[in-house]
Amino acid sequence: MKDTVLAAEVIDGMPLGQARRGFAGRISRIVADHVPSTLPAHEVERRLIELGFVEGAEVHILHEGLFGRDPIAVRVNGATVALRRREAMAIFAG
Repeated sequence: MKDTVLAAEVIDGMPLGQARRGFAGRISRIVADHVPSTLPAHEVERRLIELGFVEGAEVHILHEGLFGRDPIAVRVNGATVALRRREAMAIFAG
């Protein structure tokens, strides 16, 4: 079972929060269950979707903050959005 989960994660891509400046990909899924937040997971997912982070959307990391590489500037569907890396961990892209 564990091998199946690992294979699915590779197919679905990596969390956007782990990507570096210059990364470009397409969103495969949004899963906020593991993201540390004061908001419930479904609320984090809803807010990301409202910002344009939907399955199939193209994403490109444009900029990283100076301290701890946080926040990041992401272009998604022609709009530029700033995100904390912990929020970006809910976005999987490849």
